[in-house]
Amino acid sequence: MSGFNEQEMAGEAVPGHLREERAGRWGPEALHRMLLRFNRTRLRPALPHDDWEDGVALEARLRGLEGAFVERERRLVAERAAEAPEEPEAFVAWFESLKQTGPGQGDPLFPWLATEAPLEPFRWFLTQEVAGEAGFDDLVALTQVKLPTRAKLELARNYWDEMGRGREEAMHGPMLEELTKALELHPTDEDTVWEAHALANLLCALASNRRYTYQSVGALGVVELTAPGRAACVNVGLERLGFGMPVRRYYAVHSTLDVKHSEAWNREVLQPLVAADPRVARPIAEGALMRLAAGARCFERYRRELGLMLPQA
Repeated sequence: MSGFNEQEMAGEAVPGHLREERAGRWGPEALHRMLLRFNRTRLRPALPHDDWEDGVALEARLRGLEGAFVERERRLVAERAAEAPEEPEAFVAWFESLKQTGPGQGDPLFPWLATEAPLEPFRWFLTQEVAGEAGFDDLVALTQVKLPTRAKLELARNYWDEMGRGREEAMHGPMLEELTKALELHPTDEDTVWEAHALANLLCALASNRRYTYQSVGALGVVELTAPGRAACVNVGLERLGFGMPVRRYYAVHSTLDVKHSEAWNREVLQPLVAADPRVARPIAEGALMRLAAGARCFERYRRELGLMLPQA
């Protein structure tokens, strides 16, 4: 096993001056394909290898690019994140309001998927979504490390649900794989829009770097808050197109279960964390807003690629 290597990371040799580069000097498509390969490699189980020192050096350069990307995303939401209150109950109320007021909420793409989208555009949309899936279970597992007990226990319960409560057939990952097979989706890096890769890269960056722990808490929490409505639209659209529950189960489950997850996350994670240290309110808010903004960019790109001229909410 060679570990990190330049060809795998970039698809071609990484320039020797990469250490001095910053994310803003790379085109988004090249940057996010590189970070996508980086995340696959660093999260994949491996064995010791002789060239580990070269791998560590390359990882440091890629982590620099990743950090520059995240910091740029933080700057884009900084003004709104600063509005988040530091009093626990008020913060939770502010967070919950993102379901109505956050970036990308009420996007017309999803009612269209529910009521009008033909099969082939629907398959294209789902291919992008599958390709951009970062693995919620693993993100939760990475984020919970060393959190206070109450928050840690709620993330553990969330993870256990993702794991099907110990039953393979109920695991969420295999549910998504079943849908992928049934619709004959074949996601590739080359055919996936960079915005979908950027969304996955953002979530991996937040969960993999402890300095962004609270941003990760906010990002994952806002997924639970906002996903049910979108999942319900996708589920309705799949049913309209004639697909039965075994195929639709991933979206059917998330249209209901995530409502309960969100309520518990806000009560057991957000409220006690902010009560214990009001300073974490702002980074949690940043994570939520960054995740929503990244999703909104995906929805806009999807509509553009599908040639949709839909009225904005």
